[in-house]
Amino acid sequence: MSSGVAVDLENIWIRFGDFVAVREANVSIKGGDFFSFLGPSGCGKTTILRAVSGFLEPSQGQVRIGGKDMAGIGPNKRPTALIFQNLALFPLMKIWENISFSMEVAGASTAERRKRADELLDMIALEGQGDKYPSELSGGQKQRVAIARALCANPDVLLLDEPLSALDLKLRQHMRTELREIQKRVGITFIYITHDQGEALTMSDSVAVMKAGVIDQIDSGHNIYDHPSTPFVASFVGENNVFRGKVKEIKGNDALISTNRSGELLSRITPSQVGKLSVGDDAMMFIRPETLRLGKADASSKTTISADVINEEFEGNSFSVFLKGDGDKSIKMSVPNAGQDHISSRGENLSLHYDATNAVAMPAGELASE
Repeated sequence: MSSGVAVDLENIWIRFGDFVAVREANVSIKGGDFFSFLGPSGCGKTTILRAVSGFLEPSQGQVRIGGKDMAGIGPNKRPTALIFQNLALFPLMKIWENISFSMEVAGASTAERRKRADELLDMIALEGQGDKYPSELSGGQKQRVAIARALCANPDVLLLDEPLSALDLKLRQHMRTELREIQKRVGITFIYITHDQGEALTMSDSVAVMKAGVIDQIDSGHNIYDHPSTPFVASFVGENNVFRGKVKEIKGNDALISTNRSGELLSRITPSQVGKLSVGDDAMMFIRPETLRLGKADASSKTTISADVINEEFEGNSFSVFLKGDGDKSIKMSVPNAGQDHISSRGENLSLHYDATNAVAMPAGELASE
């Protein structure tokens, strides 16, 4: 199996007539990395994947694989393999024949093909299943066969376009663990397209979050979750409570935000926006539900939020408490289930506390829900 190579997108623009599908994308993917493009439907992530695979030529910019400019090189000549959402296994071919199809096209003997297929079946934990047909396999098993078939062509880069989207939740969670393990074993570069934050955060070395053709942030999953660059990233990746207001005071990397409803609240400025916020600016402050906790009322505290309970939902491992927030936006607090019957009652006033290091402030902007 070949080792992964670097993939570089340099100033990529993709236009369809007057419509700009991808705008000024600059991405450097290290060889052997698991890299995900994450974003809502229609944001341009699959369009970027098609440009890497060669099914689409960028209107402007360069795609380089292993340092080589791919301009004018078609998909069948690129060191890539692409796995589609629908998998497209051949129903009348046995599993081993499906896996080794690229070798058949290249003129390999039946013995060579079978040997290679068996090696790959062993790697994807389907040893001895080669003589079955696709219809005899489960969804997760078919998924692994599609990966083995792509790997049989010895690509330097494997491209995956939302391959787990058709699976149920439990199987999807299981498969993302398996997929990451397979990627580590083969050591090649994976480029993964998804709208599922859980997939991107759990599997990837790096994630690019996209919005309307633009890459908002490229970072590790941990940094994207804890240090979002924009309001869109903060509100798209995971759950977040947003507080709108104006900057009242700045001290170092901390900001005091005069919020519309909850008074003055203290926050750190998210790293990419340090130096870009000034007193009087419109700002947004984000606090994740799991970082809020119950405490005693303290009107003088700059890290306390007082709000009335709207309702409470029991979710098995936790309780979600919803409280009155700005306008029609509620504040959500997540409390672990430690055996208690409930946390609160409708209409009850609660005092919520947070650590200022767990709140991030940034210039006001567009949210994912807007």
